[in-house]
Amino acid sequence: MSRSLPPSSPAAVVQAGKRTFLQELVGLATAFGFACAATPAMAGFQPPRRPGMEGKRFGMLVDLRKCIGCQACTVSCSVENQPPIGQFRTTVLQYEINKDDGSAPAMVSLPRLCNHCEEPPCVPVCPVQATFQRTDGIVLVDNERCVGCGYCVQACPYDARFINHETQTADKCTFCEHRLEAGLLPACVESCVGGARVIGDLNDQGSEINRRMAEHKEDLKVLKPGMNTAPRVYYIGLPDAFVNGVDGQASVRLLSDH
Repeated sequence: MSRSLPPSSPAAVVQAGKRTFLQELVGLATAFGFACAATPAMAGFQPPRRPGMEGKRFGMLVDLRKCIGCQACTVSCSVENQPPIGQFRTTVLQYEINKDDGSAPAMVSLPRLCNHCEEPPCVPVCPVQATFQRTDGIVLVDNERCVGCGYCVQACPYDARFINHETQTADKCTFCEHRLEAGLLPACVESCVGGARVIGDLNDQGSEINRRMAEHKEDLKVLKPGMNTAPRVYYIGLPDAFVNGVDGQASVRLLSDH
């Protein structure tokens, strides 16, 4: 039999505080849910198969000097695209780099996502042509064709793909193409508190991404350039230890998966 507490008792105050917190949390979750319900990328599905925006070539610039590793991009991407719990289309991985001089290791926060390569190795290995590249360079997956064989997951040198636990098809970052087509920014770009991510049209010489890339031309780097995939995700401030790969290097240690 339950017993009510006096309104002024410390326990009653704590319970009231908890109720208020939970009510606010539910309200936020409901608001996010309604926002997500309006997006075509709902429930972890890739967007419908359709041509890209004619004349454009999208790319992303990540300024590591501004990334604080807060994971706001990871959370906003999950809210927007709703991949299964524990799977992520983008995340910020924390690395430790050993220094040759014996001093304390350097800590690096490295945002990871699909590089939407000019020469994506995931496309030719797909036996059913489910993975394709749009005219604007965005690489997507046709869920209706994908058989979940995982060939594209193995072919990606950036560890940017996974088999969705719910759809049993390949899943990955889409640059939030449904938002781009509506004139909005990708969720990860919009939520970045440090302004570390910039997306834009590489074919537009006056775009912000091209302006910033021109300003930091000497410091621009991409991951694994030797793979000849011509990635369209560029980094400013990327340590040399990461350029030719971040996997299996003795000097670079991944601290945790997420």
